[in-house]
Amino acid sequence: MTSDAVPAADTAAAPPAPGWADSDLEDGTIDLGDFHPVVPAGGAGTRLWPLSRLDRPKFLLDLTGRGRTLLQATWDRLEPLSTAERTLVVTGRRHAGAVAAQLPELPAENVLAEPSPRDSAAAIGLAAAVLVRRAPDAVIGSFAADHVISGRDDFESSVEEAVVTARRGFVVTIGIAPSHPATGFGYIRLGKRLRLQGAPNARRVLQFKEKPDARTASAYLSTGDYRWNGGMFVARADVLLELLKQHAPQLHDGLQAVADAWDTPRRDAVLAERWGTLPALAIDHAVAEPAAAQGRVAVVPATFGWDDVGDYSSLAELLPADSGRPRVLGDADLVLTEGVAGGLVVPASGRVVAVLGLDDVVVVDTPDALMVTTRARAQEVRKLVERAREAERLDVL
Repeated sequence: MTSDAVPAADTAAAPPAPGWADSDLEDGTIDLGDFHPVVPAGGAGTRLWPLSRLDRPKFLLDLTGRGRTLLQATWDRLEPLSTAERTLVVTGRRHAGAVAAQLPELPAENVLAEPSPRDSAAAIGLAAAVLVRRAPDAVIGSFAADHVISGRDDFESSVEEAVVTARRGFVVTIGIAPSHPATGFGYIRLGKRLRLQGAPNARRVLQFKEKPDARTASAYLSTGDYRWNGGMFVARADVLLELLKQHAPQLHDGLQAVADAWDTPRRDAVLAERWGTLPALAIDHAVAEPAAAQGRVAVVPATFGWDDVGDYSSLAELLPADSGRPRVLGDADLVLTEGVAGGLVVPASGRVVAVLGLDDVVVVDTPDALMVTTRARAQEVRKLVERAREAERLDVL
């Protein structure tokens, strides 16, 4: 996200979606009947190996110890805002069965299975292209399956404001209030308020910024004008497709061909012919950045808690603390420690894990792999996955 262009404040947005009017908001409520949540459920989660595997990525795991996987928690979060019939999950073919099993309420036709990963623009664009054929006035909202969010009321309010803003033709992102000068997230620079009825907090996006170094991140926070980019986007399906056609025409044309065949017997043949030809692009680069330069992206600054559970260090922060001892994901009776402060232990093999005299250590014990590192180097766990692949140990991937 590198654009430095600042859009003009009076850049015109597309008109509201057909059938929607400001009068819908006169009683203070927002009708979300046109809102269709889209849940991209992909990614390898390599920084959470050996818990996360190719056949069991992190969105299929209960990483908070609450009895619900990250995918199911995402479903629970979106349920008050929509219906099962209006919700889509985009996932890989190898995970479609597990997704259906974890979300029995989700109609089978609403699981969009990709033959292979083509990045977020293809996943979200496919959902938009399929939805615009099923519901031409659809407003879609993309929410990753593997994030953890706290503050349900604040989340719902932010989504409602994003839907209202999206009806005006904007692509809308939800900006996360930064808790520290993180270098692992992209940032959003806030512009002027849009002053829309029903979306009092919505503002223009001036710029998207790539992941900064520590000094730059601290400078961002000192201004109060930046939010983390949590990858949540809300837009009218037809607007998203229009922007894809403008900025990523090859991807747009391929997705349109696939969507034309999606609900027909020709789906598999067209997927086999076209899917592998689609360019792999992130939605930020394919749509958000160029649209922001045109003044067509808005942000709703959020107040809810958010974590992308990017590594074992961030996972540890989600678990209850125990007087300086390591945090435990799983059966705490299987963990024995002495002279240990901080850290994380995951006793997933069923055997006892004993730790002596090591601070801020991460121990993940599974039936076929044991991984030991420190919280400081938790981001580097993906390197172990690379080593396993180089050693052709596909059995542990």
